Amino acid sequence: MSRCAVIGAGSWGTAVSRHLALLGNDVIVWSHGQQVASGINERHVNPRYLSDVVLPEGLLATSDLAHCLDGADAVVFVVPSTHLREVSRACAPHMADGKPYIVLTKGIEPTTCDLMIDVVSEEVGRPELSACLSGPNLAAEIAHDQPAGSVIASRDRSVGLMFQRLFHSERFRTYVSDDVIGVEVCGAAKNVVAIACGITKGVVDSDNTAAMIMTRGLAEMSRLVGALGGNPLTCMGLAGMGDLVATCTSPRSRNYSFGLSFSRGETLQQYSQRTHMVVEGYYACASLMELSRRLGVEAPLTQAIYSLLYEDAPLDDVIAALYAREPRDEFYGISTCPAARDVARTSKADVGDETSSNVASRR
Repeated sequence: MSRCAVIGAGSWGTAVSRHLALLGNDVIVWSHGQQVASGINERHVNPRYLSDVVLPEGLLATSDLAHCLDGADAVVFVVPSTHLREVSRACAPHMADGKPYIVLTKGIEPTTCDLMIDVVSEEVGRPELSACLSGPNLAAEIAHDQPAGSVIASRDRSVGLMFQRLFHSERFRTYVSDDVIGVEVCGAAKNVVAIACGITKGVVDSDNTAAMIMTRGLAEMSRLVGALGGNPLTCMGLAGMGDLVATCTSPRSRNYSFGLSFSRGETLQQYSQRTHMVVEGYYACASLMELSRRLGVEAPLTQAIYSLLYEDAPLDDVIAALYAREPRDEFYGISTCPAARDVARTSKADVGDETSSNVASRR
């Protein structure tokens, strides 16, 4: 049993807290609002997110960061990307003793283009104690014990294995990787593709078109991962293809459902007010666009969604521009990583490795 501090009580934070508590851990979740914390403590229900899910009685909540982090063996960050740096900075004084931490937030920070794991590391320090988790993890399904899996990436293998043991269960399988860059970029980029698929659903409702967008989105992700020094093979794993399929097809996906609503005339502000959800793909789109420009990576799908969301481009013009692109080789611009051709590891002692890339840190 471990004492786990979960920073963030949204849908994903609630589902993760429940999961860790049911595995026998001592879990306390931090909520920005006292109303949510009171609901969890007094009625064992989050009144704002996943309110149909009864939480374990031993799961506690607080709106006091210091209290949440006091005595924690591990810290789980699950706050929206737009607030991650601010919250991480507030956590830093209470993590000076070197607590291992894992980041479940998906996105890339605007302006800096920092990965989410780097945002936290810059604020709390000790990057060797950090890890990130990503995969096809729709919060409502995890909260209802539907089978799922994720990949945990870390720069220090022992940290990744520690978090693998913490999260792994019969219904939530975890695999380890050392490709922090690939896992983090996939987690951000798939949300942009999901918005595109939602828009497609509202415009043409074509399975063929949706499949094309997902596949070309995957190629776009692979080009960017390779350009940053990650392993393109990661894009074929749980953080890439796995999460892409779930996020781009499920009505439970906030990015997909936002794209669908957007195609019908709803604005981001209207959608957020109606659902109380942060559309991570909206913010990731701007960051990915900037990152692609800096690296000289072609990202036509990201460019298309950016034009719609940030430049108010007419939808018909954006669609026409995509279809007018010159035909290319299918895998153009995707670097070949030698490690991607050899995924076998000599050690079979772990629950599982998703890839065996030996990718250097981005920093």
